[in-house]
Amino acid sequence: MGKAIQFFKDAYFELTKVTWLSRKEVVSTTIVVVVFVIIMSIFVGFVDMILSGTLGVILNLR
Repeated sequence: MGKAIQFFKDAYFELTKVTWLSRKEVVSTTIVVVVFVIIMSIFVGFVDMILSGTLGVILNLR
């Protein structure tokens, strides 16, 4: 039990050393991530559509 308590004390002490981002930085980086995910989703969907169509053409020729 003593090791667990010491672990949480050490963890808390380390968290006091952390430099946390400001609210503005968190919001701006979240927006960047959301926009990037949307763009990548559209790209992957487009590539999937092209590859599915190509595979359909190849399989229908047999």
